[in-house]
Amino acid sequence: MPISLTDSAAKHVKTYLERRGKGIGVRLGVKATGCSGMAYTIEYADQIDEGDHVFEDKGVRVVINPKSMVYLEGTELDFAREGLSEGFQFRNPNEKDRCGCGESFNV
Repeated sequence: MPISLTDSAAKHVKTYLERRGKGIGVRLGVKATGCSGMAYTIEYADQIDEGDHVFEDKGVRVVINPKSMVYLEGTELDFAREGLSEGFQFRNPNEKDRCGCGESFNV
């Protein structure tokens, strides 16, 4: 599967979509920014746009625009809590380097 979710990530997305009362899944992408070149984006998807890649894992629909797909192929999305912080984490086998602050990466 090109994109996968951990059990924790799938549970978090499902719970949030239920609370939100709408949405078809989660939209993943990348954007040009930061000191290393690219940053991950994540938002809840309300529609599928023309050309989007759509996958399903653990009952969650994952939507990715065509330009981001090349950078995200093989990525695992996790949701973790560490101390007082919590959030989604991308485990991307295509990453070659990550900036010191951890906000951006390059391939």
